[in-house]
Amino acid sequence: MRTLRRRLHAGICGALPLLATVPALADAPATLDPVVVSATRTEKPAFEVPAQVDAAAPQDEHARLGVNLSEYLGAIAGLLIRDRQDYAQDQQLSVRGFGARAQFGIVGVRLYLDGIPATQPDGQSQASHFNLDSAERIEVLRGPFSTLYGNASGGVVQVFTGDGEGPAAVQVGALGGSYGTWRTSLNAAGAQGPVGYNFDYTHFATDGYRAHSSALRDSANAKLNFGLGGGNRLSLVANAFSSPESLDPMGLTVAQFRADPRQAAPAALQFDTRKSQEQVQAGLIDEQRLNDEQSLRLAVYYGHRIIKQYQSIPLATQAPATSPGGVIDLHNGYGGTDLRWTAHWRPLDRPLTLVAGVTYDDLDSHRRGYLNFVGSVLGVQGALRRDENDIVYNLDQYLQADWSLSRRWSVQAGVRHSAVDFRSADHYRSPGAPDTTTDYYATTPVAGVLYRASEKLHLYASYGEGFDTPTFDNIAYRPDGSPGLNLALQPARTGTGELGAKWKLAQASMVRVALFESQTRDEIVVANAAGGRSTYVNAGHTRRRGLESELDAALGGDWHAQLAYSYLDATYRADCGPTTCVGSKYPIVAGRRLPAVPESTLYGALRWGGELGFNAALEGSYLSPVPVNDGNSSNAPAYGLLACSGGYTWESRRWRLQAFARVDNLLDTRYVGAVVINDTNGQFYESGAGRSAYAGIRMRWRD
Repeated sequence: MRTLRRRLHAGICGALPLLATVPALADAPATLDPVVVSATRTEKPAFEVPAQVDAAAPQDEHARLGVNLSEYLGAIAGLLIRDRQDYAQDQQLSVRGFGARAQFGIVGVRLYLDGIPATQPDGQSQASHFNLDSAERIEVLRGPFSTLYGNASGGVVQVFTGDGEGPAAVQVGALGGSYGTWRTSLNAAGAQGPVGYNFDYTHFATDGYRAHSSALRDSANAKLNFGLGGGNRLSLVANAFSSPESLDPMGLTVAQFRADPRQAAPAALQFDTRKSQEQVQAGLIDEQRLNDEQSLRLAVYYGHRIIKQYQSIPLATQAPATSPGGVIDLHNGYGGTDLRWTAHWRPLDRPLTLVAGVTYDDLDSHRRGYLNFVGSVLGVQGALRRDENDIVYNLDQYLQADWSLSRRWSVQAGVRHSAVDFRSADHYRSPGAPDTTTDYYATTPVAGVLYRASEKLHLYASYGEGFDTPTFDNIAYRPDGSPGLNLALQPARTGTGELGAKWKLAQASMVRVALFESQTRDEIVVANAAGGRSTYVNAGHTRRRGLESELDAALGGDWHAQLAYSYLDATYRADCGPTTCVGSKYPIVAGRRLPAVPESTLYGALRWGGELGFNAALEGSYLSPVPVNDGNSSNAPAYGLLACSGGYTWESRRWRLQAFARVDNLLDTRYVGAVVINDTNGQFYESGAGRSAYAGIRMRWRD
């Protein structure tokens, strides 16, 4: 049966290139559509921005699962999303190495959904509630200008739901494939007079590639736009996400990975490690034109998130009275507002855009911890061992300017002042005691200059400073095991410089290249990780420098190619051992590489097809070896993956039908999808999925 499946997968991919004959390379007759981005808060073509910014359109990708960000961002150099095959821990997302230290969730990179932060004031992010079925575009900003977004902005990823417009349309979709994977969706979008709407519901379920890795997710997303006349506009966005249970297979040792990459760690089965999530949020965005030159934008939002996670903390570790237990129960209420003023003027008859604003975000987290056993029964909620309220808020002010000095020169500059306040009230060990508090402040400037060497070649240079506070999860446990918060942690502070070029090779082709270097002091690193619990310390000094290059080329005859290559030299520049990084099991030595950061990544894709009829694609990716600890004593091996897909699109006046199929990991390569940094028990490896195939269909009716 296995041989039959292998032949079938190979036959599907072998037949795809026969759908058309590869043409000779020629200038495409079509022009390159300008990609307008808003990443720097001044909407303009990406070609005119002195920064590395990319936009992906999920609706243009036919053969995708439509659940994970990693499916759409592979062609973006400098960005790495590693698939853990573990929906209890989310994906491992990093930008130029920032965020690679995350043991779960996302840190160091700011996320937004329709202008609402998916990043808490402390810098912890979650992407699980992103509804990609209704997304119009995904923007990714790297480099110095990311600091305009404040705390934890090593990069910025924003998802935008499409506006409802035109006649009413209803779309249904269904997909099924390997490892018991199913996805269904229902979308309704359109406009009625001045009101536009886009509603989407998506259901996803999988048995998982690994044992003990099944997951269930439901996502609902809604966006309403109200045209108020005179260029004024009101938008209501709402999102609900439910994952009643995602099983956690945990990391494997190298011996376990080699023996059977699909197995779960024994402790995962012993304690039935798992996670549940529920989240609801809503936001209101009011955009008002004051006159022909000035406008105001006010955004307010509120949400509530419930998370319960069962960990594999050994019973002996939980025995001391100071232990917080092995079950984490979080009830988070969060909200905020962003008031922004924008002006378009022409001093000296040259266009100038000014943006000024103030942002407030707040998180109130009720954190409880319980034993993960009752008597001899493991993996159940036991006695209460922790009860506290953790509150963090930020109050930021920012000012930005974008001035076109001449036909060839333009400058962008900005500054942001951030104040982040942490406070914690312990209701378990010290009820009635004063709150534990700590504050962080930073002023982060950024500036860039763009030189238009010709209509097809733009050069730029930029520099910015940023900071990254500890998250509440970073300070939740002290490295020495004593009770209380790890308030010794300091924020990491980074200065980044970048040189870049954007070159239109032909009417529908472009090359982007960037050189960068980031110097960070007080980098927040993992001291120890065991049983799903991590502790953190500050390292002295780190450096990230590298090269990013992208090619987006139309080859003529409905053929299109993409290439993205990244080189990143990420190393510690100072020693940090047991005397300077108390609690760290893996001493840091200057010159060693940062864990979880590959030196080289490569992505390539060749696509054929137009809007209608047949389409096909062949994709490949490569990742160099990845250190798994600060000592660099072990590495996850390098790997390369191939995928192929194909489909057919038919359309009439009212109906549109898309059918597609895809095979991932075509060669059934055994590889490490993600790593658990500095794991005390050597369980560093989280297996990537083997060969998998799925097929689906979408049907849309339009009035």
